[in-house]
Amino acid sequence: MPSIRPYQRSDQAAVYDICVRTGHAGADARPVYRDPVIFPEIFAGPYLALDPGLCFVLADDTDTPVGYVLGTADTATFVHRFEQLWLPTVADRYPAPAGEPSTRDELMALLLHTPRRMLRPELERYPAHLHIDLLPGYQRAGHGRALIETLVAALRARGVRGLHLGMSPENQAALRFYPRVGFHLIEVSGDDPVLYLGRLLDGSPLLDDHH
Repeated sequence: MPSIRPYQRSDQAAVYDICVRTGHAGADARPVYRDPVIFPEIFAGPYLALDPGLCFVLADDTDTPVGYVLGTADTATFVHRFEQLWLPTVADRYPAPAGEPSTRDELMALLLHTPRRMLRPELERYPAHLHIDLLPGYQRAGHGRALIETLVAALRARGVRGLHLGMSPENQAALRFYPRVGFHLIEVSGDDPVLYLGRLLDGSPLLDDHH
């Protein structure tokens, strides 16, 4: 049976591979993007580098990662460190588009260069956030729930009161999954194409959240 353990530096290549193979709304990004490695440079690498203590992998019987949950305890701090410490290491390989993105790759480059998009007032009660991915052969077997609860326990140990995530509305399997592990939709203003879901970790009521 696969088991969950803390991330180790030797896991980075496997984590990047999982991120690419699940990057296109849960499906393999390689047939769709010219350079799909940009996905882990946005959604995996910065967490491994900036907050590795909140990164956990699901490892198979050879101890090879087949899934992961990557988190950060405070999104505002993470965004600042992303800009100062992470972006300079990858910006040359993935320059920001000169104008409006005209390809999928350019859209990803825009996301890389605009980490402040993660800062939304509606998410303030949920300061932590996560990314979770599992290879197809390990989905729908309880591993996603176990990964999330592992991260939740680590966040509670740090006194974090709430956790959120953003996802593509195209990923219908994920949209069915998250409410089953305690997440509810968070209504945000504007025309953001991302769906946001949150989970309170301190037992406080939802108040005015829409769910």
